[in-house]
Amino acid sequence: MNSIRLKMRLFKWKKLCLSFLLLGSAVVQAQTNKKSDKPNILLIFTDDQGYHDVSYYGTQDIQTPHIDAIRNDGMQMDFFYANSPVCAPTRASLMSGRYPDHVGVPGLVRSKQANNWGYLNPETILLPAMLKKGGYHTAHIGKWNLGLEHPNLPNDHGFDYFHGWLEDMMDDYLTHRRHGENYMRLNEETIDPRGHATDLFTEWSVNYIKERGKEEDPFFLYLAYNAPHFPVQPPKAWVDKVKKREPGLPEKRANLIAFIEHLDDGIGQVINALKESGQYENTLIIFTSDNGGHLPDLANNGPLRDGKQSMYEGGLRVPTAISWPAKIQAGSTSDQVNLSMDIVPTLTEIAGVSITHKINGRSFLPTLLGETMEEDARPLYFVRREGGTRYGGKAYHALRLGDWKLLQNSPFQPMELYNLKEDPFEENNIIADNNTIFQKLNAYLMSRIQEGGKVPWQKPD
Repeated sequence: MNSIRLKMRLFKWKKLCLSFLLLGSAVVQAQTNKKSDKPNILLIFTDDQGYHDVSYYGTQDIQTPHIDAIRNDGMQMDFFYANSPVCAPTRASLMSGRYPDHVGVPGLVRSKQANNWGYLNPETILLPAMLKKGGYHTAHIGKWNLGLEHPNLPNDHGFDYFHGWLEDMMDDYLTHRRHGENYMRLNEETIDPRGHATDLFTEWSVNYIKERGKEEDPFFLYLAYNAPHFPVQPPKAWVDKVKKREPGLPEKRANLIAFIEHLDDGIGQVINALKESGQYENTLIIFTSDNGGHLPDLANNGPLRDGKQSMYEGGLRVPTAISWPAKIQAGSTSDQVNLSMDIVPTLTEIAGVSITHKINGRSFLPTLLGETMEEDARPLYFVRREGGTRYGGKAYHALRLGDWKLLQNSPFQPMELYNLKEDPFEENNIIADNNTIFQKLNAYLMSRIQEGGKVPWQKPD
């Protein structure tokens, strides 16, 4: 009898243990499912990187294996445009999904008021605030350039964590100053770290990714490097390596290549942190730049005309690759025309977040997933306002509709018209022979300019 009771107790104990094991397994599975419901998002944004300053385009003098790996594991986008040929306006569009002057940033946001040409409308809803509604932890590491004080600091606009640089450019990548002032912050605290800015942003991103790997909720990391924006300051070891490999290069070109290859190495470290923490397969990675390459530094914009600051293709088309191993076909390509502002609706759709306010971008998620997107040609608008004697505080613009592109490359130059299908390198201005097309595009352009005119681009008193 005692033996039977003992067996019954052992049976109940085993059953209880099994129940606990099954319950624990269910909890772990639920946590795993919760972690994998939505992808992590890593948005890598470089500064002034030329359209062909990546080796995946076959550029012979440069090696960018880690940027190439994003392309190889995902989709190469050959017709991706920045919203402006300079930094801050494109960043305003990248974060808002709207045209730059429609949120108050037609030109550069600078610390010196006499040369400041933008003020982000504080009521603008930015991408991190949208993604937080989808359960994302949001972080920005690197260059902000959308405001230097409240109410336009990164933490004011939805970033849970900010570790980076508030201003536009750095005068030195090692001392991290602009006009003698320190704009490096950890959230709202002024910090003064030692080291090359590219290395610092890489290190902080690696640390963030490793920490988030321990958490259940997905993350959005906006990693915006200052490089390769001038001053071109690569570490000496990287310059020596390039000169040894490419002995005939001009000094300026060798320095820029070393700068980009140093940057590429940092990107590799960040992606390796995703792999080591088991997060790579379900992380969407976007690599792109804020405008075309800076020609005085011997940037390579491929066959495209001109570079940074220009409304020609070389100032607006940027190298772009997007990977998401769980969803995007490796090695795929797209000739779809997209802009920086299209990233907002694409990421919010992925995050399952509805946008209830007005934006100008549209999602290209179906393209990423290999589906056909049937759509009418969109009028795409580009703007930049700048000071000095060259620009006089005025704005200049471009508008693309289908294969047609209307542009004014300076406030003091006449309009030009090109057919990009027949003339991809913008060699033949045919405005005199196509008045009907000119009038059509000009009407679209005027309406976009009028809409932007409703938004102040200077801080109110």
